[in-house]
Amino acid sequence: MTHSHAGLLLDMGLGKTVVTLTVLHRLLYDEFALNKALVIAPKRVAEDTWSREAEKWDHLADLRVVKVLGTAKQREAALRQDGDVYVINRENVVWLVETLGSHWPFDGIVIDELSSFKSSRSKRWRALRRVVGRANYVYGLTGTPAPGGYIDLWPEMYLLDRGQRLGRTLGEYRNTYFNPGAHKGHIVYEWRLKRGAKERIDAKLADLCLSMSKEDWLDLPERTYNTIPVALTAGARKLYDQFQREKILPLLRQDDGLHLAGSDDAANCDSAVIGDMAAQVSGKLLQMANGAVYDDGGEVFHIHDAKLEALEELADTNPGQPLLVFYTYKHDLSRIQARFPGAVQIRDSETIRDWNDGRIPMLLCHPASAGHGLNLQAGGHIIVWFGLPWSLELYQQANDRLHRMGQTQGVIVHHLVAQGTLDERVMSVLAGKQATQKSLLDALKSYVEEELA
Repeated sequence: MTHSHAGLLLDMGLGKTVVTLTVLHRLLYDEFALNKALVIAPKRVAEDTWSREAEKWDHLADLRVVKVLGTAKQREAALRQDGDVYVINRENVVWLVETLGSHWPFDGIVIDELSSFKSSRSKRWRALRRVVGRANYVYGLTGTPAPGGYIDLWPEMYLLDRGQRLGRTLGEYRNTYFNPGAHKGHIVYEWRLKRGAKERIDAKLADLCLSMSKEDWLDLPERTYNTIPVALTAGARKLYDQFQREKILPLLRQDDGLHLAGSDDAANCDSAVIGDMAAQVSGKLLQMANGAVYDDGGEVFHIHDAKLEALEELADTNPGQPLLVFYTYKHDLSRIQARFPGAVQIRDSETIRDWNDGRIPMLLCHPASAGHGLNLQAGGHIIVWFGLPWSLELYQQANDRLHRMGQTQGVIVHHLVAQGTLDERVMSVLAGKQATQKSLLDALKSYVEEELA
């Protein structure tokens, strides 16, 4: 209430939504300092979470929440409704800014999952930058502010303070706090913090951001992580190794020789192409580790059922216990549904209710659509990762769908990891990035504790 612009960096399950709605309610009805607020959220969260939270709490009963969702005509009709808080999914931010133009009615903006605006090159970031200066109140909410390290912070913090603390441009931020690491010519792939830069950034953000962790404030059941090694069949191993040799080794040789000849511009261009090719190859390898792969024509080529068998064994050894299963590819979804006829893909609020009421034995979710803001803790306590994402943010957010306030049992997170595949590398990358992000949250948390003392 004392900060018109702030970042609420709270762990999942600490109540970012109801806290923010309470602040908006006070500004609207007690202080008359706010006219209309806009909430920008992930699609699933925009559809369900904000309206559900407003309905759940007695002190928010008179808060009018309008969902600006659906077709363009439906969104335009929603904007004409009389409301207090208008909720839109982040994919429609560009449309909203262009549609309203100079007639921007929102003097309060809430960015739910602020970390999804970590790219200053994205269209939605640039669109939002045009209008945040018109709002008297701007709040950013996330439990994962730096999923890729401190380099992610500048675009997020700029939306809150217009560059007052970390600099007016990304270049200024980089030059002040980072040294270039791995690079090819003018293309830098890694930025490394200068000596003492982390502490300086933490101090700059201390008066803007509030950080709290579940471990300090909630008495939650224990969460256990378990890796289940999955052995590929001999035939699958042969296909995987053959693909790896044929695709990866030529890329490494080509990348190593980029600057032996030609201009820097040509080398940079080639390097970018190789980066795209490497991403495609890694995607194919992860698909193969899961059991199937799309061929060049988009058809699914079956390779093995090792992960399906491991999932079946988990279901058999946990009779009567619902499983929340995160998948990566569409062929993962179809193969799981074929093996488990009772499995249900998460689709809408009704699905969420059925899961929380215990009517779904296996809930299938993609982390990008079900990783943010959804309350699934009443439905079960066992998570299974059929395939792993590279994104630490998606991984952490997804795990916290069950490990949050209201959970009564210890949460178990199982990872099905194909041995000798890229699965193992993804696991190590997720573990490595966590330390960087945690240092930022711990520093801000220490500042809060000092202020409270």
